Amino acid sequence: MKTKQKKKNKTASATLHRGRLEVTRSGMGFVIVDGLEDDVMVRPSDFNTALHGDIVRVRVVSGSGRGGRQQGQVAEIVERKQLEFIGHVELSQAFAFFIADTDKPMPDIYVPLGRLNGAKHNDRVIVRIIEWEKNKKPQGEVIQVLDQTDINDQAMKEILLENGFPLTFPEAVLEESERLPDLIASSEIARRRDMRPILTFTIDPIDAKDFDDAISIRTLKSGLLEIGVHIADVGHYVEPESALDKEAYDRATSVYLPDRVNPMLPERISNELCSLRPHEDKLTFSAIFQVSPKGDVMSYWLGKTVIHSDHRYTYEEVQEIIEQKTGIYHEQIEILNTFAQRMRRHRFRKGAINFSSTEVRFKLDEKGKPIGIMIKESKEAHQLVEEFMLLANRTVAEHVGKIKLNKKPVPFPYRVHDTPDKEKLHPFMEFAKRYGHTFDTKTPQAIAESFNQMLSDVKGRPEQHVLEQLGIRTMSKAIYTIENIGHYGLGFEHYCHFTSPIRRYPDVLVHRILLECLEEKITVDKKIEAKCRHSSERERAAMDSERAANKYKQVEYMSDFIGEEFEGVISGVASFGFWVETVMHKCEGLVSINSLMEYDEFQHVEGEYALVGRRSGRQFRMGDKITIKVISANLSRRQLDYEWVISGPVMAELAASMGSPRPESSDGSARSGGSPRSGGSSRPHQHDKKHKKKKRQ
Repeated sequence: MKTKQKKKNKTASATLHRGRLEVTRSGMGFVIVDGLEDDVMVRPSDFNTALHGDIVRVRVVSGSGRGGRQQGQVAEIVERKQLEFIGHVELSQAFAFFIADTDKPMPDIYVPLGRLNGAKHNDRVIVRIIEWEKNKKPQGEVIQVLDQTDINDQAMKEILLENGFPLTFPEAVLEESERLPDLIASSEIARRRDMRPILTFTIDPIDAKDFDDAISIRTLKSGLLEIGVHIADVGHYVEPESALDKEAYDRATSVYLPDRVNPMLPERISNELCSLRPHEDKLTFSAIFQVSPKGDVMSYWLGKTVIHSDHRYTYEEVQEIIEQKTGIYHEQIEILNTFAQRMRRHRFRKGAINFSSTEVRFKLDEKGKPIGIMIKESKEAHQLVEEFMLLANRTVAEHVGKIKLNKKPVPFPYRVHDTPDKEKLHPFMEFAKRYGHTFDTKTPQAIAESFNQMLSDVKGRPEQHVLEQLGIRTMSKAIYTIENIGHYGLGFEHYCHFTSPIRRYPDVLVHRILLECLEEKITVDKKIEAKCRHSSERERAAMDSERAANKYKQVEYMSDFIGEEFEGVISGVASFGFWVETVMHKCEGLVSINSLMEYDEFQHVEGEYALVGRRSGRQFRMGDKITIKVISANLSRRQLDYEWVISGPVMAELAASMGSPRPESSDGSARSGGSPRSGGSSRPHQHDKKHKKKKRQ
């Protein structure tokens, strides 16, 4: 997109600050700048074509605005949050305008009639801005006319666009990918270590479409085992500064939503050329280890290879082999699993933190509507793959970390994780102490050991969920940077991302720099830290997209259960209410403090992670189990509202503290709002809606 900007003079450059523009509903803008105490206020007339979410450079001007804030003008747009928008078109005889669906003020987009792509008046469409000159309307083109009947598809696309992820690849990128040859030249194979005769296989989710890692295993004459971790050689196909490379950098990551993947690279690369499909020769970048029978890594080799996968496993198939000790290549799987579990135990002894997590997956019908919910557990099959990927990532980071360029470390995109935030850690420790857990804070490793001891002690106990969730919140966020401070959560001094270049751009950078180190042809990329920052930002945007899409599916799923009651666990507390996650579906909704006011006046006590009643002393604390009723499901806001269901005895206590009689049903139970309850406890509920419908019939 062309954007005309005024050239900035040296004096002005000295006063520029980099930050993100946030636009309020009223239209006023504020640039959030790291290091500045206050945001810089920017009037709409000074946006210089910037939109909400854009990374900009702002020039602070003299004088102060409302509340003594500094005022500024956008001097330059560093990075657009998004160029594609969902909305509708309005046609006239000579031209059309596009009006975006957004609560943030933005100008209408002029669309020439020749760029309507078949759109008609009032059609709901996706438009991409292609040109925008200052003081003029932006100009765009329709890239897709949306199916008005497919609400789910529109919702998922809107989530991606809101977070700055384009839905289609530019023609130049697709053309470049299509020109890449299918056949691997014999001259290319000759330059690589040939691993094709060695037993190799992939292990992936049952619905995976791209396979970017494989594992090989064989016994050497020395008695040592050779275990190879083979990663798709994306760098062979995606050359620096090519159209493919620029697009991959802009996206920086693939985004995984419940019903689709928005890929970083076109399918030609991600699902064909670089997918390590079985019974095909594929180009890879590998970390190959010689391992003793006891599982000690004796040596390693890093370099370019060619492989031929003999088999494609799903996680479920490998788990069955591990449990039943039978199946194709079961001996090799058992050896790898033994080593993986040994490495896992060693990591935790060395300071890695053993946080467990549950992943919710949706069972969808043909239109993407959720009809069931599945809880994905991390079993030994997942851990097998995870441990060997961690080994490869750590080994690559350690290898590059040892190399010096003019007596300085090679600039390299490490994956780092800082020690816990002390401000968050202290209240958490005080909270954990109530359950009998004490923390040694003398060293970061001592803190990690205390965490692991606590996590081990609470396993299976009622407080497990709350302590795990609060513990995770004390942790810093992992990021990409050239400043290697280690990875605290994993307990590694050196760590990077090497194993997923199909879906993460930092892995592409790691491959390129590692190859330069191996060939001793190192060139310093002066923009590497900026690329790390961009990748970290896009990763957070992808996580926001995934959370929003999962929340949408939760709301869509629970909308069929309005008025029904379920057991839940309080998962968060705020001054305006508390969140409850249902035990059966892991669907989170808000119980508003307004719905509690008829029983008591509740106050938020931060250190207690609780709402506490002034008169009754009744507490709603994180981790408490309660019964809730589903009140409403708002898809547009992606919001579930729950109501506390009160048992008869509890209602009696509250009534006594208030000095008033309790509303009561014929069975002695009561609820928020005073309406009678249909039974003494929650009804049994099936995960699958098909079963539920049969039950209702």
